[in-house]
Amino acid sequence: MAEIDTVRIRHTLETPLRTWKSSLTLRVVVSALLGSLVVLTLAGFFLIYRVTYGIVSNSQESAISDANETMYEIEQQIGSAGYDYANSDALMNIVTTAIQRGISSGRYQVQFVTQVGTYAPANFDASSIPDSIRQAVGSQPSLVHWVPTRVTFKDGTAGPGLVVATQLSGGGTERDQFQVFFVFSMEQEAWTLTVVKTAVLLSGLVVFIGIGLVSYGVSRQTLVPLRAARRSAERLAAGELTQLMPVRGTDDLAQLAVATNHMANQLQQRIRQLEQLSRVQQRFVSDVSHELRTPLTTVRMAADLLYDNRDSLPEVEHKSVELLNRELTRFEALLSDLLEISRFDAGVATLSLDEVDLTALLRGELDALTELASTLGSRLDLHADGVCVAEVDPRRISRLVRNLVSNAIEHGEGKPIEIFLVQDDDVAAFAVRDHGVGFTLEQGKQLFNRFWRADPARARHIGGTGLGLSISQEDVRLHQGWIHAWGRLGQGAQFRVVLPRRVDVVVTHSPIPLVPSDAAEVEEPVT
Repeated sequence: MAEIDTVRIRHTLETPLRTWKSSLTLRVVVSALLGSLVVLTLAGFFLIYRVTYGIVSNSQESAISDANETMYEIEQQIGSAGYDYANSDALMNIVTTAIQRGISSGRYQVQFVTQVGTYAPANFDASSIPDSIRQAVGSQPSLVHWVPTRVTFKDGTAGPGLVVATQLSGGGTERDQFQVFFVFSMEQEAWTLTVVKTAVLLSGLVVFIGIGLVSYGVSRQTLVPLRAARRSAERLAAGELTQLMPVRGTDDLAQLAVATNHMANQLQQRIRQLEQLSRVQQRFVSDVSHELRTPLTTVRMAADLLYDNRDSLPEVEHKSVELLNRELTRFEALLSDLLEISRFDAGVATLSLDEVDLTALLRGELDALTELASTLGSRLDLHADGVCVAEVDPRRISRLVRNLVSNAIEHGEGKPIEIFLVQDDDVAAFAVRDHGVGFTLEQGKQLFNRFWRADPARARHIGGTGLGLSISQEDVRLHQGWIHAWGRLGQGAQFRVVLPRRVDVVVTHSPIPLVPSDAAEVEEPVT
């Protein structure tokens, strides 16, 4: 149960990755959206920063300008009234007037800190003025200071603001010095910034969605013809050369359709030429093979006559007659194989089915090859369990066994050769296992090609034609069976054949594994 859950979780996690890899539209749209998101984010931050900087800078400059103007007027009023005014009614009038002007303007609140006391609007909360600016004014009274703050009122309202402060002098003594603090409200600027940020965000969202839709539309416009080209290529690969792509317009995609259609036409013409050439070649092989039968029969009769009387001939003629007989036998085998190949190519090869004991058939072929195996130092061992009856063509299966065992003898390097026969209710399988030179994976892919040999320079003891395995493969196909080969250099080879025991059986399994049990752990199977 835990293993099933793990597989389900892994499948769920891998689904997005598979979707990403399989959908070009998804990759195009997501890539465009990610790129636009980065660009819009950077542009939005830059725009908001510039707008914020401009609004705040202008507001600060305006507030400082208004504060300086008001402080200048206060100094002028105090200067025109005389010197020691810390306790005078004239100072109180000036302070009261300044406080009322700030309240009526709605721009700022002002607080005066004198030696006598502190004066500010009734609703003003002194905590709006940070201690840092009070200390700055005390330490540098000749300068104008400003700092952002949060303006609070005693009724509970609050908002962003700016404090501008300095120290004014009403006369020449220390008791005539007093501090003035202008607290400007930045509610309007904050609201403007909020509107700007909201507009930038909504505009970016609209642009982001628009880019996604445009990307999807463009990708669809581009990928639909590409998908049509892919389907056309698949049809071409399947041999449907008459299914052409529609050509719309004169753009690059239309040129792609034109090129694809031209390729299909060229392939169709080339295939027709190759088919015609193949038919000519097949007919040539068939005609030549049949035409050679008659003169070959005459030559064989004369050669047999010489061969039967070879003992009465001088030594040179004796060896020549034996060589002639051997090469004629090889030529007859080649001609017979060529005739058989021509039947396969022409599609006229048929089966003459009969109920055959495969065990007896194998044993008979092995008995016929025992002398050849002994000559090359190999021993043939048959492993079969009793009678194995199957509906097969005995001539073709005999030739199949003879080809495989002869091939094993040729490449077995004098080591034992094992033949296994195993059956079940539906199929019968036999395998020929040798322990000779073997073959590589690349060589194994060409085993059943016509006239192919793993090592043409290697000395051969059996006059093969290079068509044995190819004919064997065709014989197995006629029986609707399987033929597979396994091999590894230095470990020999194994050829496995699986045949249906009845004509109505479909081969779906094999009672004999392809890789032999005595093979090394690291294998290179060939199928």
